[in-house]
Amino acid sequence: MTAVRTTPAYAPTNAPARLRSVGAAIGKRLMLDRQLDFWLGEIRPAWSLDELRARVVDVIDETHDVKTFVLAPNRAWTGHRAGQYVPVDVEIGGKRVRRCYSISSPPGQRRIAITVKRISDGLVSTWMHQNVRRGDVLTLGAPAGDFVLPGPAHAHLLLVSGGSGVTPVMSMLRDLASRDEVRDVVFIHCARSSADVIFARELDRLASEHAGLRVELRFDDEPGKGRIDEASLRALVPDFEARETYLCGPEGMMSALARTWTDAGIAQRLHCERFVAPRVAARAPSAETKVHLTMAERTVVADGKGSLLEQLERTGEKPKYGCRMGICNTCRCRKRSGAVEDLVTGAISDGPDEDIRLCTSVARSDLELAL
Repeated sequence: MTAVRTTPAYAPTNAPARLRSVGAAIGKRLMLDRQLDFWLGEIRPAWSLDELRARVVDVIDETHDVKTFVLAPNRAWTGHRAGQYVPVDVEIGGKRVRRCYSISSPPGQRRIAITVKRISDGLVSTWMHQNVRRGDVLTLGAPAGDFVLPGPAHAHLLLVSGGSGVTPVMSMLRDLASRDEVRDVVFIHCARSSADVIFARELDRLASEHAGLRVELRFDDEPGKGRIDEASLRALVPDFEARETYLCGPEGMMSALARTWTDAGIAQRLHCERFVAPRVAARAPSAETKVHLTMAERTVVADGKGSLLEQLERTGEKPKYGCRMGICNTCRCRKRSGAVEDLVTGAISDGPDEDIRLCTSVARSDLELAL
């Protein structure tokens, strides 16, 4: 006799109750994670479940206005490539401020280093020089930037730096030295004086240890030499056209030198890292430019002076920002409609739903921003 199943194989459940149960479980887990993150921070400030933090393990005086901060990041650190930068968040006057600093140490180590030059009117650099000590904990962002060596590295390299622009190219040189790949590298560094040369002793040591490295130092106070220009570049490195070149330094120096590669028709061989965004002449903005902030549900009037970031700040808005020079993308937002001009390239963006950077954009019509 065949048994007949009278109970359905699938019994429907109370879906709303089940969803509430799942939601409660997720909420409880999130709350536990936040509580655990808090207590981890209380026990050891560098510990965190989801935030990249680093303990300061050493502070090195490089020159009278340059310090290197050696950091031990937590397990959220995934590594970097030589030449990249890292965002650093600090709290000043109750406000969290972000700046981007080039990593001066080579990749592949548990400890990393950022080398910071104190700027006379620099909020964060001055604060770090005055306040950051061993044992302090800094909050970092993910490393970024495409000013990096190709892999495998080009056999013939030219590294040119000025002032604190030495930091990313020093990371490259240290990386090459750690892998014993300093084959044919010319390193030119410009500084105000011999006392202002960052990493001077290490550069001298590396040059003595690697036959493939030639270091050339140029000083502003050195009679007959001074900062490098096209003529001195050609004299120092006659074969520069055959070399892959990495350039980082003051904007004036970089703009003047970059023309050398452009005029020679080899602009693709020159790679630049700028600490300050180059500005182009902006056309006059429309009168009474209105900027509608969709998330805040209000409209402000842009005065046309400076970047959109600066204009919004003058109206009392507080958009997120980091480097304020078009590098870190912290201030990036979606432009729903309207036209803006890029202060770096001069390009006009007038399509709908485009991402723009507030710190390098200026309004060219009424705007609607997702802020």
